[in-house]
Amino acid sequence: MADKKKICICENCEFRDVVFSYLDESSIDQLCENKEEQAFRKGEVINHEGEKISNFKYLKSGLVKLYRRTSTGEEQVITITRPFEFVSNMSIFSEERYQYSVSALEDSVVCLVKLEFIKELFMRNGGFAMGLLSKISMINDKIIAQTLDIRQKNLIGRVAFVLLYFTNEIYNSRVFDLPVSRKEIADYIGMSTANVIRTLSDFKKEGIIRVFGKTIEVVDLNKLEIISKRG
Repeated sequence: MADKKKICICENCEFRDVVFSYLDESSIDQLCENKEEQAFRKGEVINHEGEKISNFKYLKSGLVKLYRRTSTGEEQVITITRPFEFVSNMSIFSEERYQYSVSALEDSVVCLVKLEFIKELFMRNGGFAMGLLSKISMINDKIIAQTLDIRQKNLIGRVAFVLLYFTNEIYNSRVFDLPVSRKEIADYIGMSTANVIRTLSDFKKEGIIRVFGKTIEVVDLNKLEIISKRG
């Protein structure tokens, strides 16, 4: 009996629409032979800082954080990434090993494509190369912009910024389960955990948010936006 041809699930996949729309059918078939999907449970590490890079990674579903360890062993959260963005690909063409770690904040699915195949496509398809570089550049610009924006704010402005980020960018809802701990928020905005806890408590007392365990409800979105801008 002849071997069954590998079923290609790329045709209706957002992965193809984002970058691989530049590929012809032959290249799509080759992509399927070099691609796999891997599921990660909440808390699992997708790649470790210092690990050898062997795959191009793309977040298909879920939510992850990009971070690194400082010289003192503290965790420094660089960004929180939503679906349809590239996971830890900032160094794939310049480094042999990951410069950052990535872990799942929610159950997530990541597409992995063999790095050598991606490099081959770069060499023979200029449209694909420009599309991919543009997407990676956009994400890098977003990370830099977020970092600069956070640094310009005071404590309450930073906490407000994070709540607005989850409300408007991640969940598009005023009610959501906070996917990160208070400590992770503190690591992200460069403040102490105690200050984050106190600020969230103050927001609750002022009626800006409601807190039900891990569930956050943004009650006064306008006030939160004013705090973020003025902070």
